[in-house]
Amino acid sequence: MPELPEVETVRRTLLEGGLGGLAIRDVQVRHPGAVHWPEPQRFAQELRGSRIDGVERRGKFLLLRLGDRTLACHLRMTGRLWLSDAEAELPSHTHVVLALSDGRELRFRDVRRFGGFTLLERDGSMAPPLLGRLGPEPEDLGEDAFTEGCRRHARSPIKALLLDQSFVAGLGNIYADEALHRARVHPRRTCGSLSKQERRAVRLSLRAVLRDALGHRGTTFLDFRDGAGEPGAFQAFLRVYGRAGLPCPRCGTPVAKSRVAGRGTHFCPRCQPEGE
Repeated sequence: MPELPEVETVRRTLLEGGLGGLAIRDVQVRHPGAVHWPEPQRFAQELRGSRIDGVERRGKFLLLRLGDRTLACHLRMTGRLWLSDAEAELPSHTHVVLALSDGRELRFRDVRRFGGFTLLERDGSMAPPLLGRLGPEPEDLGEDAFTEGCRRHARSPIKALLLDQSFVAGLGNIYADEALHRARVHPRRTCGSLSKQERRAVRLSLRAVLRDALGHRGTTFLDFRDGAGEPGAFQAFLRVYGRAGLPCPRCGTPVAKSRVAGRGTHFCPRCQPEGE
């Protein structure tokens, strides 16, 4: 699933591509399941003629500002949102096409069909439930909030807390594993067992790995492409995620894989001892 660096990269490349200021001339909903609210016909009617004033991000959501309305998009596992020439071949599984005032199209493709759009009402209602429950962005997660989260979830694995979007927004499996490796903290360590120094190391490692990933335009294994249709490059710099059996870049010990919080989890048994 695209995480904060991937979604932020899409946002930036859409703006770099000139999406801001364009109007939506027409809307084609090719698969109704990609429109979560309102029903597709009304969705298309209300978007036609709207001007895209800006593109923002909150957690893993893209937010297209349309005057006093907001179009929220979640990519989920395999969603892609990109600018395309109207004459370009339409890939399979392209579910929504927005024709723009400069002759191009904003296209949404999703093989797994989990992602899609929600047009928020003018009073902010009908927002996806998760959007209203998001915690702070990683850059805004302070020491006090981190400590309080660990206190309230003292018996939970630290990785489970990092994946909780109501605690911190935008993280997923990749960057939780990468941050914990940088911090030398085992993903299964309970939140209550972490020292003040370890909590600080995790918090700062989150910020560092996300900044590095953004610098390389996100991580692409199979599906992720940015708003210009280009893949990310951070997969070449991952330290543990997806590297089970390969040497840890810090100590050379083979990277291990287990399940924590129901998710496949990568760590170094030597750099991240579980018993501490």
